[in-house]
Amino acid sequence: MEKKKKLLTIGQFAALHGINKKTLMWYDEIGLFHPSFIHPENGYRYYSYYQSAILETILLLRELDVPVDEIQAFMKNRSAANMEQLLQEKIENLDRNLAYLKGVRKTLSYHHRNMQTLLTMDLSEITIVQKKERSLVTVNINQDTTFDKQVEMITAETKKYQLRRLHDASYGTMIAVDSLQNGDFNDYSKLFIEIPFPIKKAGLHIQPAGDYVRAFYRDATESPVLCYQRIFEYVEEHGLALSGFSYEVIINENVIDHAEDALVQIEIPVKSK
Repeated sequence: MEKKKKLLTIGQFAALHGINKKTLMWYDEIGLFHPSFIHPENGYRYYSYYQSAILETILLLRELDVPVDEIQAFMKNRSAANMEQLLQEKIENLDRNLAYLKGVRKTLSYHHRNMQTLLTMDLSEITIVQKKERSLVTVNINQDTTFDKQVEMITAETKKYQLRRLHDASYGTMIAVDSLQNGDFNDYSKLFIEIPFPIKKAGLHIQPAGDYVRAFYRDATESPVLCYQRIFEYVEEHGLALSGFSYEVIINENVIDHAEDALVQIEIPVKSK
């Protein structure tokens, strides 16, 4: 009880809460948080121990980026109900920010993996990789879909899913395995965008988890036809069968200046015959 009666100097009180004395002086000047006692002769400010909880509430709200005027309004009408509502709003804001940051990390990891691949890859090598299930936003295209129209559709989808910019997501093209096996190597049917944060919406394309055959080709020196023929030979030799779609992405577009330098990664689901 004794410590709650004892008055602390502004320096002691500021040190207790890990803030600057000028912060306390400013809070006093704007009417947000006043000292418990001001000495009438020298004007020194003193604070009582019980004010700590009040100040910590203010500091917490400041950390949550609550504007000063909102804090002032809250402090004038403090109640459990108002505090619960304010904290609920801030929790929801933090959850949204965390989801966004997780998405940013996923995007950075995606580009980082691509750079590692560029530094260590053998273009002639075909491998089998395991992939997790992904939810993809897709737009339908065909051989008559102009480039301008494709850009228009991709732009519309990124806005729909509230991406800040296109590179917040990975994107590429899809071609059905049936088309490839029929020799229709230009029969691209979809553009896809992988949204880096969790979404629950109808109409998403589910890229299945499992084994994928992976190959690469350099756009300027090898046609996709030759690359796909190498894939056909590989899966035949290893007793595998292709299924679903081929997913093509350019993995070096953020380090090249010319489209002809593009390095394309192909991934297709495979299973044993």
